[in-house]
Amino acid sequence: MSRPHEEEGPKAAELKTRDDVTDTEIKRVQLERAGSPVPSCLSMKSDWSMEQPTNFKGDFSPDESLEQGPSRFKQAAMSRPHEEEGPKAAELKTRDDVTDAEIKRVQLERAGSPVPSCLSMKSDWSMEQPTNFKGDFSPDERVGAWLNQQGPTQASAVPPPPGEIEFPTVGPDSVSLSWGVPEGMDIRSLRFRVTWTSGTENWGLRVTGVNHMNIQSLSPGREYIFSVATIGENNTQSQCVSAPVSTVIPAPEGLTVDSVDVTSVSLRWSRLHGLDQTPLFLVSYCCPGKDTQSISTASYSTVLSNLQLGAEYTVSVCTVLENGESEATSQTHCIELSGPGRVKARDVKIRSVTLCWERPVSMGGISYMIHIIYSCEEKEPRSEIISPETTTAVLSDLRPGMEYTFNITTVLPNNSCSRASTARVRTKMCLDQLVFELGLEQHLKNKLTLSTVLEIDGETLTDESIQSLKSLPWCFLRRLMMVNVTARSVRCANKPDTASQTGDSFLDTLDSPQGNSNKVNPLDLLTAVFLCSDGFLQQEMVLKMSMCQFSVPLLLPKGDAQQCTLVLWAMRDIVKKFKPHSLADPRGFVEGSIVLTDLPLVSFVRLGSSSLSKSQILNQVLSNPQQYHDTFVHRNMVCGDTPRMISDGLVEISWCLPSGNRNIDIFSEPVAIANLRGDLSDFQTQYSFLCRMSAAVFVFCDDFGTDCNLLGSQHTQAHLFLVSNSQSRSFNKDDFRRRVSEFQLQPSNIIMKGPEMNDSEFVKKLRLAISDLLKRNLNKISVEQMSVVAHKFEILVDEDYVSCQRGKQMATEITARIFDIPEYKEKMLPLQGTPWKQLAKLEKEECRLKNAGEKNIEMYKSELSEQKQKLREQQRAHGISEPMSCFIKAMSGSTEERAYFLKWMRINLDNLSRKNLSSLREKYKQECQNSSENKERIAELDQQMSSCSLGVEHFLREMGQLYESACSLPEGHTSRKQMQGLPQLCAELLLEGFPLELVDGDASNIPLQWVTQVLKELHRLTQYKIRVVTVLGVQSTGKSTLLNTMFGVQFAVSSGRCTRGAFMLLIRVKEDFKRQLGCDCIMVIDTEGLKSPELAQLDDSYEHDNELATLVVGLSDITIINIAMENSTEMKDILQIVVHAFLRMKEVGRKPCCQFVHQNVPDISAHDKNLRDRKLLLEQLNEMTQAAAKMEKRGNNRKFTDVMAYDPEKNNWYIPGLWHGTPPMAPVNAGYSESVNLFKRSVIEMFKEQKSKENPPHTFNKFIEWTRSLWKAVKYENFIFSFRNSLVADAYTRLCMEFNKWEWAFRKNMYSWLMQAETKVSNFNTVAAQTQPSFNVADLLSRLKSEATLELDKGEKLILDNLTEYYKRQEGHVHLVEKYKEDFVNSAKSVRRETENSVKNKIEAAVEIRKGMFRLESIKKNHTITMEQKVLKLIERCRESKIPLSDQQLEDEFGKMWDETVKELCFSGLDRQDIVQDIYLQLRTNVGRESGLVHEIVSNVGNLVECGKEPFKVN
Repeated sequence: MSRPHEEEGPKAAELKTRDDVTDTEIKRVQLERAGSPVPSCLSMKSDWSMEQPTNFKGDFSPDESLEQGPSRFKQAAMSRPHEEEGPKAAELKTRDDVTDAEIKRVQLERAGSPVPSCLSMKSDWSMEQPTNFKGDFSPDERVGAWLNQQGPTQASAVPPPPGEIEFPTVGPDSVSLSWGVPEGMDIRSLRFRVTWTSGTENWGLRVTGVNHMNIQSLSPGREYIFSVATIGENNTQSQCVSAPVSTVIPAPEGLTVDSVDVTSVSLRWSRLHGLDQTPLFLVSYCCPGKDTQSISTASYSTVLSNLQLGAEYTVSVCTVLENGESEATSQTHCIELSGPGRVKARDVKIRSVTLCWERPVSMGGISYMIHIIYSCEEKEPRSEIISPETTTAVLSDLRPGMEYTFNITTVLPNNSCSRASTARVRTKMCLDQLVFELGLEQHLKNKLTLSTVLEIDGETLTDESIQSLKSLPWCFLRRLMMVNVTARSVRCANKPDTASQTGDSFLDTLDSPQGNSNKVNPLDLLTAVFLCSDGFLQQEMVLKMSMCQFSVPLLLPKGDAQQCTLVLWAMRDIVKKFKPHSLADPRGFVEGSIVLTDLPLVSFVRLGSSSLSKSQILNQVLSNPQQYHDTFVHRNMVCGDTPRMISDGLVEISWCLPSGNRNIDIFSEPVAIANLRGDLSDFQTQYSFLCRMSAAVFVFCDDFGTDCNLLGSQHTQAHLFLVSNSQSRSFNKDDFRRRVSEFQLQPSNIIMKGPEMNDSEFVKKLRLAISDLLKRNLNKISVEQMSVVAHKFEILVDEDYVSCQRGKQMATEITARIFDIPEYKEKMLPLQGTPWKQLAKLEKEECRLKNAGEKNIEMYKSELSEQKQKLREQQRAHGISEPMSCFIKAMSGSTEERAYFLKWMRINLDNLSRKNLSSLREKYKQECQNSSENKERIAELDQQMSSCSLGVEHFLREMGQLYESACSLPEGHTSRKQMQGLPQLCAELLLEGFPLELVDGDASNIPLQWVTQVLKELHRLTQYKIRVVTVLGVQSTGKSTLLNTMFGVQFAVSSGRCTRGAFMLLIRVKEDFKRQLGCDCIMVIDTEGLKSPELAQLDDSYEHDNELATLVVGLSDITIINIAMENSTEMKDILQIVVHAFLRMKEVGRKPCCQFVHQNVPDISAHDKNLRDRKLLLEQLNEMTQAAAKMEKRGNNRKFTDVMAYDPEKNNWYIPGLWHGTPPMAPVNAGYSESVNLFKRSVIEMFKEQKSKENPPHTFNKFIEWTRSLWKAVKYENFIFSFRNSLVADAYTRLCMEFNKWEWAFRKNMYSWLMQAETKVSNFNTVAAQTQPSFNVADLLSRLKSEATLELDKGEKLILDNLTEYYKRQEGHVHLVEKYKEDFVNSAKSVRRETENSVKNKIEAAVEIRKGMFRLESIKKNHTITMEQKVLKLIERCRESKIPLSDQQLEDEFGKMWDETVKELCFSGLDRQDIVQDIYLQLRTNVGRESGLVHEIVSNVGNLVECGKEPFKVN
């Protein structure tokens, strides 16, 4: 028996009675059945509760079928009862002609059936196997046949039949049936046989204990006859109860209606499954007022044509089979007009929108139009009719910043319309539109930064005209950063082709509105750029605009909104100097931040229309007769007549400041001028604010019939002035009189331009009115004070920004405690004071050993090292002061807060420095005037003025000293670890564009550990490659201003001090330009002015300048030599020393490029006229280079260009003066900006050439290495830096050589005389000298001293005569060392004194020796006598001894006696001398004028005793 759980497929195996069915086939069927992937789901009893199948009629009996084990039908007859019978139970056939192929087909179908049986009965085991029915007879016949087989005995025990069959539910593929239970019988013990047939197909099964079941997997729309019979004991069966039922015909599903064209629709529905016949579908459709139409189709889709346009159709589809049809599936569809397709908004502007849509489909041959209806909030809808030929429409006259709804429909001539296609579009605000056209839309949120604007790019090298509006802001910013007064005149190039135009076409272009399409009003451009910039860029823009004498924003409108912002933070950098005529001291002046200066404010506004150009008249008022300047933008400027979009409501401010010259000054006292753009009636907030702040308000108005009540509604103390033009068409005398009476104006408050008055007289009248105002006691206010009032008017203030306020708070905590700057620096910044300056001197002394004298060098170096360590300990003993703790804490904050903090620190410290310097100047002036004899007090004040500067650089310098002092501690020390993060903070500052000190100007030293670590952090953070530009020049020649103009940077140029030391700053290169330039950023180094008056009086002033110049030139790729006027003499000397130093240094390895910039040269022919001077300069430089090379033995044919790259034609630049006129009202000279721009281009081009010449840029690590080696060479250099130039050094060296010859001759002569004198002394009182007159040694000494004096006088006179003769020579540049003549005279006298002392000492020594010889003879004689006496006494004592002494005893006694005698005698030996030290000191003296490299070699020699032990080699 096979296992009963094997599944039967969807179709049960057909059991056949053919004799020829083999065992192999049966086994194959079993294997196929066992592979069924789906389990049985018959809801019956367990499989084992089923009885075995009844014997089916065939070639064997039921008993045989149960008993035959290996029978060929045993497995088939007794297959596991839980095997599924498929949707159609196995058809039990008895026909003999069933073929093998049919058997195999049934087996394959059953094995492959994917669907389990879902008969809803008890478990499978409660089922009996179906009875075998033979042939195609009916169920009753089958039952009768079965009863005949059982015999008469069984028929007598027939069980009662079941009740009637009912069908509770009937579906397309399932039937639920139930039947009645025979009366008096227990359902739990009853068995029923259920069969159902359809056509020739039969199915059956047995159930136990239930009277209902659910038959599934039936065919839809088919009639089935169900029969149920009760099965009794011994398998007896009752009469069958039968009932027919038809499964439901499925209705179509997924009915979809799609439009094909205007009069046709396409229908489609889902495919029906499980049908055993091909269905037809009946499609019916109708619309109101029309008969129903039907079509049939065998397909699952169809098309309904010739429908009525605009009608609503009801469409029904039902399935039709042989025995009936299904319920209908219906849907309603309206035959609509084809409307416009996807609507898109294109080119959305302020007042217009361009719509585009897809053309309506299937409208060929149909007449229609496109109807557009649009509206916005609070506005009536408007409509446009568009021709069907176009698919775009421009809708104009819209409101800015409003959301519009656009509905587009297709409209027929009978007014039928399609469904609307809708689009919602918000018109751009004026600001949005403008910034979009300018390419700044992303910067409304992500603000432009100063570092971005200052980046070096390819635009730097071009001067092409602007081709697009998107280039306007960048061109404006580039020009403004270079302080170019043409910055506001930028515009797009517009070159009409007039050559091909006729007269008529030319006139047509004049009326064309397209001429303004690429124009932007300068005020709009300025406002847009301001709104897209961060606070630091705004600050720099306002500073540059102030230098150009442009008006700057005071109240900045926020685009289209009425809200405005008071621009206070952006003005913080503006510092003005002026001389009011009311000053008691005519030579005095006032200097201060403009936002802190109290000034009267005079405002100019416009009400309604005015025929007078308010801004142009203001420009005339503020310009002196010699020089007109456009302070305010007006209609007659470039693009000034272009309609304003966003700048209405802008309030600008400018200042008219006196210079102290009554012939030039327009007003005797300073005054601020405010100008409101637009009609004051539209900007009442701004007007009210101005009325509150102003001392006077001038109202420009011609039409006084308009609403002038605004003028009288402001409760203010400001004087009101009416400015009008009586010749204007809108001027009405009656209205004017009424307003004058209404406002009770005096005639002096009315400024009328009459018919006989020209512009000059009108401007004079305005000036007179303002001058009269300034003579009164007017209300004065500063911009900072305005911020308090602004809040009352709900005006924003830019300084209210959170990060700005936090930065201000942190900076104020530090600067509020500063009162006396020198004292503050000494107490709160102690590490950079005396200890650091002494450390700097010790570092140089370690290299130069100037003060070593005759000390042992190693011991002297050890002493210096100990002194340095003690100084570091002194620094550490101070610790971190409270202000420095606050400073470091603020530096460790976020990037934005740190930037604001540092700017506030700089602003506050500059204000303090100016205040302190001003008071010190007054005291100094009083002391000089009152008593010039009080020199100590004057010197003290002078020193205080020199040290009263205090800036952020001092705090950063203190950070550096904190780090360096910590570095002298052991590696793991806590204090050292605490300082490890400081270099990274400063590295981040450099990356943000902040200047950092490279050379400490007060100590003239580089904090090398600090700078090295900062640059290492930069290398770690960026891996940048850099080029270096440095500037050198005499003090106060505009070096910092030149760099600021070239690169737009912020090197300090004022604040009561000049640059001290050297500062480095990084400027990034744009990504797309890095490859061309060959570097990632440019390092700009600004240096202290050379030949400072403060240092000129010091002995080492040349040394200081030469050291600094050599260092910065050596570090640079390009060195800018800044020269005042055409004269280059001042810098020529410095260059010679630099070249000479390069020649003396070992393997400098670089060839810096030298660029001469001659400032304050306005002559346009300067380049040609100075050709001869340039040639002469090069000749002089070559001559000095040759002299230096000869001195250093580097060859006699060296030229200046061998050491530094220099072309006289290309490397000389002549730049006019900075100011165009007399400050403080003078703008920057446009020629200065343009010349500097050309120079900047040449520098960038030179960097590109250096790249092509394979001159690699620096990495930060290489720059560190080069700085260390160069600074080391500078520190070891001693001789050459002390001279003005190389020729002086050469002439000095020659004079030294001659002097050495004279000195040697003098010393040689005196040596010869001394030898003779010593011989005389040696021969004194000898046998050979007995013939000489008798005199003592003292007389001899006196006579020899007199002779020596005569010889010395003679030798000194000879040296001085030679020196005088030498200075009379013409060759050898003797005149250059004239200043050293007195030094050599003193040297001659010094040599004479030294020689005199030496000679006299040696004569006295010779005499003493001679006297000593006399004493020696006497001592020898006396000692001999003493020794003889001692020996005799010893001999006598030995003789008297009774005991004879051995030889050893005698020797011991003699030794004892000798030692005692020697101790009794007095001897004086010679002093021990250190020969090695004497030789080393002499060696250092001999190489005193050699190069720093030689000094370094000698200094590194440890012990001369160790020298010379290795084989001698010549390199």
